[in-house]
Amino acid sequence: MKKTQQSQNRSPDFLSSASIPHGAHVGIVGVPPLAVIEKLHEARAIIFDLDEPQVKADMELTAAHLPRVYCAILRTVVLNALHLKLDMIFIDVGPGKCDCAFHVSTVLLDILDIPIIRTRNEDSVSFGNPICQTQMNLLEKLKKITKGVQSSVAFEVNEYPPCKPTAGFWGVPPRDFSLLTLFPDTTHIYGWTRCMENKTPADTTLEEQFNADIPTIFFAQSFCAKTALAKFLATRHPKALYLDVDVTCSSSTRAKIQAFLELSGVPHVAR
Repeated sequence: MKKTQQSQNRSPDFLSSASIPHGAHVGIVGVPPLAVIEKLHEARAIIFDLDEPQVKADMELTAAHLPRVYCAILRTVVLNALHLKLDMIFIDVGPGKCDCAFHVSTVLLDILDIPIIRTRNEDSVSFGNPICQTQMNLLEKLKKITKGVQSSVAFEVNEYPPCKPTAGFWGVPPRDFSLLTLFPDTTHIYGWTRCMENKTPADTTLEEQFNADIPTIFFAQSFCAKTALAKFLATRHPKALYLDVDVTCSSSTRAKIQAFLELSGVPHVAR
């Protein structure tokens, strides 16, 4: 029997058919439904966000499993999965992630001997966006939001009051967080990252929102399907820069971001 056929027994869809061992090392991809996060906490699981770099290894190691034209986030997922000792992986393959994630789950089923549980996060209860709108270093904001995926509790607006925005960052969390250091602390976050904090990753209405009064960079990872939406929305914003980056942010890309913000009248940010 081929391994891919054997793998079907390790790929239950949704949480109802999944059993989480106590203290398990669990990888997550995308934003799992709240029901999954609550179960992981009940089992005192140790959670690894596979969308973020977790290991120091050459991205080319994924070339045997994924085309190089897959986005750097999903290639990072595979790279992490190849090197981390995990007991199971929850991967969102619904409208809150992408079709490519479903194909990655098929690849993971074939190369790993652990349960790969597909989820479809269509949660609709709003948890709010205080981090997206507060005054804070943009890199720290993104770290809080991505870490917040592992919690079923909302951020308190009283702890993170809103500020008057001077710039906007629309899009997904970049693989290379260094580009976030180029933005002022008064940057408001929009796009799928705002949906992440809101814990509604499939909320396309929220994802499409932006503030036309502030200069905004519309960002997506190269080869991601969201580049189409980023470019589309950028054409409808009076002061926008469309940007896509693959694995790392180059010096020319950094210069482009800095020039856009400076020409837009945004105060210089020194990091």
